[in-house]
Amino acid sequence: MEEKTKEEKKINRPSWDEYFLNIADLVATRSTCLRRKVGAVVVKNKQILATGYNGAPTGTTHCDMSGCMREKLGVPSGERHELCRALHAEQNAFLQASRHGVSLNDATLYITTQPCSICAKMIINTGIKKVIIKGAYPDDFALEFLKEAGIELVVAKK
Repeated sequence: MEEKTKEEKKINRPSWDEYFLNIADLVATRSTCLRRKVGAVVVKNKQILATGYNGAPTGTTHCDMSGCMREKLGVPSGERHELCRALHAEQNAFLQASRHGVSLNDATLYITTQPCSICAKMIINTGIKKVIIKGAYPDDFALEFLKEAGIELVVAKK
């Protein structure tokens, strides 16, 4: 019986970016948002520092119980973020890191959807250096902010 070559023995594994984006997809399944489920994972040196999904603040009524105010008012995606009960996935990841005293400086953020302009400003001030996203979001202002701040933005291949 012939022995397998190294190439034949090689296990098919996802790249690190695919791996962390897959985890972001899983994190998004915890979302309580009725319009869009988003997951975020902050990583440094191939280690997860924090995760977050979009949803109402801890201890408050979730949107599935209260209904979506933005939907009721007909607010288009990407506008009037203050009319939402939920925190964004990125915001929840940053708050989780803060609660545990974890610095996000020089980290990479993996998100299932492009950040909004509010989250882009937060990304810049956390010291995150790279953002990898799966999907678009209607907020060009956010992209301008990230570019101006020198944050590398990568759109993952589908």
